[in-house]
Amino acid sequence: MVATVADPESSRIPPPLIDILRAASSAMKPGVPVILRELEPSSEMFKQGTSLRVTGNLQSHDVDSAVVVIQDGSVSLKVDTRHLRDISFQTNSAYQFIGELLIHPDNDAILQARIGRNFDGLDLNLYQRCLLIRQQYEAKLLSSRRA
Repeated sequence: MVATVADPESSRIPPPLIDILRAASSAMKPGVPVILRELEPSSEMFKQGTSLRVTGNLQSHDVDSAVVVIQDGSVSLKVDTRHLRDISFQTNSAYQFIGELLIHPDNDAILQARIGRNFDGLDLNLYQRCLLIRQQYEAKLLSSRRA
């Protein structure tokens, strides 16, 4: 039998932990896939606390602060990785992170990562083309629902 948060009576999860899991799952949003160049201050995705999924090549890694910088073309993003475990970083390797965007008053942004993984072997150009097609489809679907 699989224990689920939705069915606490049939689970072996202690009731206090069930409450914590319910609160966390209701507050946590899925990471919306974005291309780094879309993350500019005028973008609708550039909002405090927005949950994002970003992909890029590792430019640098500061072990002391646990901050990495990923880059896609001429655009880069800082990623706070202090909550990640069992991930090793290699410069020039591709990585994908899911987390919440934190924006400082000077519009300097950093992604507070909750998930990170090595994405080597992925064709980043093809991945970006797929994301653009997906965004076009979602926009078309949304406009057809409004009509």
